[in-house]
Amino acid sequence: MATNLAKFLLLLYTLSICNAVTIPTPISDSHRSAALQLFHGSSSSLEETYEALRVFEILALENKPDVSATACQNVVENLGSSSSLKDLFYALKVNGILKCKVDKGVFQDTASRLKASVNDANTLVDIYYTIGSLVLIKDQAPDVDVLLADADGTFHSIKALSQSDGRWRYSSDNPESSTYAAGLALEALAGVISLASSEIDQSRVNTVKSDILKLFDSIQKYGTDDGTFYFDDKFGGGREHEGSLSTTSSVVRGVTSFAAVTSGKIDLPGDKVLGLAKFFLGIGVPGSAKDFFNQVESLALLESKRQVLFGKIYNFITTYASNILFWYRVPIPLVLSLPATVYSLSKKDQLKVTVNTVLGSAAPPLTVKLIRAFHTDAKGSAVIEGKELQYDQSSGLHVLSVFPDNVDVGTYVFVFEIVLHDSGSENDYAIGGQIHVPIYVTGIVKVSNAEIAVLDSDIGSDETQKTLDLAGTGVVSLSANHLQKLRFSFQLTTPHGRAFKPRQVLLKLRHETKYEHIFVVRNTGKKFEIILDFLGLVDKFYYLSGRYDFELTVGDAVMENSFLRPLGHLELDLPESPEKAARLPPLPVDPYSRYEPKAEIAHLFRAPEKRPSQNVSLAFLILTLLPFIGFLVGLLRLGVNFKNFPSLAVPATYAILFQLGVAAVLLLYVLFWLKLDLFTTLKALGFLGAFLLFVGHRILSHLASTSAKLKSA
Repeated sequence: MATNLAKFLLLLYTLSICNAVTIPTPISDSHRSAALQLFHGSSSSLEETYEALRVFEILALENKPDVSATACQNVVENLGSSSSLKDLFYALKVNGILKCKVDKGVFQDTASRLKASVNDANTLVDIYYTIGSLVLIKDQAPDVDVLLADADGTFHSIKALSQSDGRWRYSSDNPESSTYAAGLALEALAGVISLASSEIDQSRVNTVKSDILKLFDSIQKYGTDDGTFYFDDKFGGGREHEGSLSTTSSVVRGVTSFAAVTSGKIDLPGDKVLGLAKFFLGIGVPGSAKDFFNQVESLALLESKRQVLFGKIYNFITTYASNILFWYRVPIPLVLSLPATVYSLSKKDQLKVTVNTVLGSAAPPLTVKLIRAFHTDAKGSAVIEGKELQYDQSSGLHVLSVFPDNVDVGTYVFVFEIVLHDSGSENDYAIGGQIHVPIYVTGIVKVSNAEIAVLDSDIGSDETQKTLDLAGTGVVSLSANHLQKLRFSFQLTTPHGRAFKPRQVLLKLRHETKYEHIFVVRNTGKKFEIILDFLGLVDKFYYLSGRYDFELTVGDAVMENSFLRPLGHLELDLPESPEKAARLPPLPVDPYSRYEPKAEIAHLFRAPEKRPSQNVSLAFLILTLLPFIGFLVGLLRLGVNFKNFPSLAVPATYAILFQLGVAAVLLLYVLFWLKLDLFTTLKALGFLGAFLLFVGHRILSHLASTSAKLKSA
């Protein structure tokens, strides 16, 4: 069991190192499977219904649940009634996807109510829902008048809630500002611009763009230095704390919405936009439906095809008509990922790199360059420099077919760079700078020159020295006393013939009494060697003579043939333990022993007591029946008759029940003798006694009244 446990721990150690670093990858089939589990179709609100429909739409799921009938019914009910602003907003959101049958008059009435309530909104959230609903009506019913008469005033009211650091307040009465509120404000301002009947003052728009840049100045870097960025929020405005995911998602929605409806250029740093994509992808598959929606929708906004179209218009106009207003887009992040970060030299694996958008779409024509690669223990010297990966048209992968000879087993850092073929596409895509990726190169390590010897001195002798085949199954048998030493050595070489130093080299000696002693085998340069001086180890061995089995453990994350192998046994003769020597400690309890089968319990029953003979038992039975016989004789002597038995129905019934009760008591005595225990008998006798008391009292009362009437007559 100890050997199996050691092998398991060694394997777990290797896997933990290989999986220590996760590279963000685009949305995959795992997200699509999780979406069907998180959004199963039954939603308690229109908000949850919209989130499910939006996720299904972005991921293009085919086997999605059909909720159109129930959802459209809720949409019609909320649009036709005085619902809250939030319910109205999400009803329009759902209708934008399902295209429910809503009368034009419903849109007109709803738009009239919303336009009338724009100026009455006191909080940023109310303005957000009101403006957002009007924008949705504009998209779904173009003939309905939703334009704002005083768009400048509404724009100014929202802008008045902004702060100097790019954050926004939820209301004018609340001095606390929030990053989450900034996303709501930017989305509301984008709606005001699209609903304006005349052009918004460009100076106000430029001021908001400056606020966006200030907001990005406060962006936070993730713990690891891998270019991941996110927005965090604080407690403010008496509202609950918004998590990093929802806050970052709010900012992405606001910035992309504002950038899509304004003219001019916002100098958003491409590395931070790419860092936001890495943040969303680095989360993996969130566990809650709300977080899943925020992740997927934010990635979809960062990869909006409409933004690419705006970017192309921007390039054309800036080239040929710079005096004309143009659309601006947020650059689409391109994510570099590796199908695997562990490569085997023995299997001649190829280094493969893929570049996609955040939703897994194909990237534009580009080249992936391997700038350099260096060993983690020697960062100053590069093993690879200036390699260009070959693009495989069929698989869409960038491949380094063969590792150079100076790349041996070990842990490396590969530095990649993406170069777009079309220089004009640099405004459309965020590629970031150099990308550092940890790589594990594994291989089969050769074990050679394994020797073990018992020494009378440090020099030893040829008679006691034995050669071990650590790749085979042979074992050795040795003997020694406390005045001798044990020397063990071997060599490890990589597939390219270099000396290899694994992370774990242990020699274990186990006494026949199960006491174990573990020693670390040191690297002396060209080989691993350990010398055990038994004279200095007698205290550690607690003066236990006898047989010691020894085994060797060699393991490393990049070593494909890590092993735990028994080497043989040693008969060790140690002196007697002195009086002041340390006592032998108790053996450690194996935690897995609780799962072993327990010892069988052999219960010894007490021998039965000696019983009387059968004749004595029968005689005792006859004696117990004598009182009953006497009872019958007494009844005959008294002259029992039925002359006084009641003739009326009710008294006769009580008399019969009384006689039956007496018979039941007698039967109960018989059952007690044959089968029942004392407690069961007493319980039954208690119920029968109460019954006899009741019916006996009634029949005796009847007999007494009858006797009194006869005497009076």
